[in-house]
Amino acid sequence: MRRIFLLFTITAAMAATFTSCLKEPVDDGPGPGAGKATYKYNWPAIADSSASSLISNFFNQSGKYFNKNNAGDLTFNYWPNAHALDVLTDIYLRTNDAAVKSRMDELLDGMKAKNGNTYINHFYDDMEWMALACLRAYEATSDDRYKTTAELLWNDIKGGWDDTWGGGIYWNKDRQNKNTPANAPASIIASRMYQLNRNGEDLAWAKKIYQWQKDNLVDPVTGLVWDGLDGSGTNKSWKFTYNQGVFIGAAVELYKITGEQTYIGDAMKTANNSLAGEFSSNNIMKDEGGGDGGLFKGILVRYMMLLITDGSLSSTDAAKFVSFLQLNAQTMWLQGTSRPQVIYNTSWIKTAATTDLTTQLSGAMLIEAVARLKELELID
Repeated sequence: MRRIFLLFTITAAMAATFTSCLKEPVDDGPGPGAGKATYKYNWPAIADSSASSLISNFFNQSGKYFNKNNAGDLTFNYWPNAHALDVLTDIYLRTNDAAVKSRMDELLDGMKAKNGNTYINHFYDDMEWMALACLRAYEATSDDRYKTTAELLWNDIKGGWDDTWGGGIYWNKDRQNKNTPANAPASIIASRMYQLNRNGEDLAWAKKIYQWQKDNLVDPVTGLVWDGLDGSGTNKSWKFTYNQGVFIGAAVELYKITGEQTYIGDAMKTANNSLAGEFSSNNIMKDEGGGDGGLFKGILVRYMMLLITDGSLSSTDAAKFVSFLQLNAQTMWLQGTSRPQVIYNTSWIKTAATTDLTTQLSGAMLIEAVARLKELELID
């Protein structure tokens, strides 16, 4: 578990310009003493506040990337910045704001510059997060730069596969271990590449990677997704929300292509297990720490949303996951958000004045998710 990060706050004038472009008035939250029963959630306005905070507190205007935290650390880290592009895409899809598209373009350039003038990276999982973000950015904007970047990364990622331990993609180019973060997202990429280009080889990759992941890193009884394996066997002690999320996502994407119910069955088993005590307490997702762990909950949120919107679920199943996300968002907004800065904490039931980019991104993913649920009229 290694990563690096960044900071430099955008000027107040630029932050104000960004905020003024958003569709809704910002919502800084309830007054003292307000609770879930009395506070009226304006999710579009809340999402605008969240978006404004992400830019004003984390974007490094001179370097065109997002900083490690909001406390002065300017370190660049590749994989959180890939997720920042994903969140900017969420914001752009919600607002259709040209200023957000400009920020996406700046980040695309800034990441390449900070990564040694290339998007190719030592870590296969890092490149996969970026490829996924670029595919969504391309879908949202039709800008070929994002598609070209995703295809460049995908071609390199495929080189991480070999037949050691029956197949699978290595975590990094040292080729010492293979894990869920390097395989389930790769299956998602392959499925989305197939949906984009209709190249049968991509679909074959999606199925092959998915089957290896399922055979080696998923508990067949509970659907719990394990972290990884190496020559000494499977690591069953690391249990993280994001591993559950990306396996759910891989299953949903293959279901969309094939219509095979087995994939949705897999996704539902893992999703239902994700609501259990292993990952939540009183239906609120647990604190997984800062650093890398700060991003984990947001990734589960993203792919639980995909299950809701694209999984052809029964109304009962969809309502269960919708209610889970809504409760987490309400709780985080009332209890886990520091104001007036709108800063999220690793725990969604208490506040912190400073936070890592990873943690802020998870909170932003959750807020964007419920804003989308509101738009779909799945919540009030």
